[in-house]
Amino acid sequence: MAKTLTHIGKRGEARMVDVSAKAATERVAIAEGRVVMSAATLELVLSGNAKKGDVLGAARIAGIMAAKRTSELIPLCHPLALSKVEVEIELDRKLPGLVVRATCKLTGQTGVEMEALTAVSVACLTIYDMVKAVERGMRIEGIHLVEKRGGKSGVYRAKRG
Repeated sequence: MAKTLTHIGKRGEARMVDVSAKAATERVAIAEGRVVMSAATLELVLSGNAKKGDVLGAARIAGIMAAKRTSELIPLCHPLALSKVEVEIELDRKLPGLVVRATCKLTGQTGVEMEALTAVSVACLTIYDMVKAVERGMRIEGIHLVEKRGGKSGVYRAKRG
């Protein structure tokens, strides 16, 4: 784990990290989050009969678009030429709700963790937006980095539990 904050300069000012000396390597990040809702709302989403249309399709597209625009949303993030953004949404009847997982990939000098986290966040928010007329009490939970590979720091995997 880093002992210093990389986005803070010597005088305490916010700064964009200089990655020009880093080697371009393949970098992958996977993030995940959940949208918890009632079983009845979940069935409405799965049936495709939500008032605003295809909830899952819209959420996938929104997540992909968000990953591509992360540097416009999060200060100090580098604009990246992503080679892959995939957003998967799975049913979890135990929640009840949906599990959203995003995978981002590129060959470059900086990681794609923020892009994967942004994709998940916006996909979850899109699900909420499209279904809020039916259930305003839905919860977006557990957004976190599941795994990252590449770069000098190597592999990170979140502990299960």
